[in-house]
Amino acid sequence: MAGPLSGLKIVEFAGIGPGPFCAMLLSDMGAEVIRIDRYGAQGGSKYDITGRGRRSIALNLKTPEGVETALQLIEQADALLEGFRPGVMERLCLGPDVCLARNEKLVFGRMTGWGQTGPLAKAAGHDINYISLTGALHAIGRPGERPVPPLNLVGDFGGGALYLAFGLACGIIEARASGKGQVVDAAMTDGSASLMAMFFGFSASGMMSGDHGTNLLDGGAHFYDTYECSDGKWVSIGSIEPQFYALLREAAGLDGPEWDAQMDPAQWPALKEKLMAVIATKTRDEWCAIMEGTDICFAPILSLEEAKDHPHNKARETIVEIDGVVQPNVAPRFSRTEPAIQGPTPKAGQHTEDILRDWGLGDKIEGLKSSGAI
Repeated sequence: MAGPLSGLKIVEFAGIGPGPFCAMLLSDMGAEVIRIDRYGAQGGSKYDITGRGRRSIALNLKTPEGVETALQLIEQADALLEGFRPGVMERLCLGPDVCLARNEKLVFGRMTGWGQTGPLAKAAGHDINYISLTGALHAIGRPGERPVPPLNLVGDFGGGALYLAFGLACGIIEARASGKGQVVDAAMTDGSASLMAMFFGFSASGMMSGDHGTNLLDGGAHFYDTYECSDGKWVSIGSIEPQFYALLREAAGLDGPEWDAQMDPAQWPALKEKLMAVIATKTRDEWCAIMEGTDICFAPILSLEEAKDHPHNKARETIVEIDGVVQPNVAPRFSRTEPAIQGPTPKAGQHTEDILRDWGLGDKIEGLKSSGAI
């Protein structure tokens, strides 16, 4: 193992979306993550990138022996993470009270959309619903058009996985000082609301209207938006600061006095139409030759296929290829405890016996087979 979390032991209960992504982040940083898969589960494709970097044990949690084995693993762990609906772990006899009784320093991470409490806690939902409730989705879109889902980046991965990873790290640090573990209740609604902190401030101060697509950072401003080039490809411009805006004007030939009204929202629609016409006169590559690498705050809008070949991404190895699958490298970087991708995505139960041996339970393998727990 490599990375700043080397030495940490994490037990992950298999799930989908933000839970596996959180476990991937911890593994990328060097933690030993073992995933408890459902007995008889399938899966483990190399294309399941968020499943990379850990080993899998398949347990039949409908048997007392399977539950006890899970608890014996949990006894040795620094943290646990699960993404079931509230109450599921308790019904499996693996709730926080049971687990903390077996391991008082355990940090028990819980990932849900709505949280462990509240009127919606037990309801189903997805990223699009969680970010709807916090104002995030309402803020994204073009004027007069419906809100645009930002993939599932804001709720699942930003507001969910990243906040759970942060919460687990905080909990582990605190447990080392206090000797006591605790539950981390990571709700995607809470996390996505937190991500909107700056925009709540903008709204309260009157700097942001309630109409999406009309504000500084949502594409309302002509100097912060995307533009189509003559070849049908796209570029992004973010020349907010006056010195950067001046460079944009110089590079694009925006000479008229109307361009002086940079921060007048009333002028933005007309100026955007003009800038659209200017950008449409050249190809994306031509604009890259003029603007890329300058302080204009410019970048070409690349597809996933194009992104891996961009010189900056190649120089930093931001995107790598493993076993024929292009995927993001670890992030962030560390100067001394360099993290690394720990391995491929496992098949469900691929490492059952290896994990039991490595975690000191090798003498129980035959009995667990006989009982149907593995």
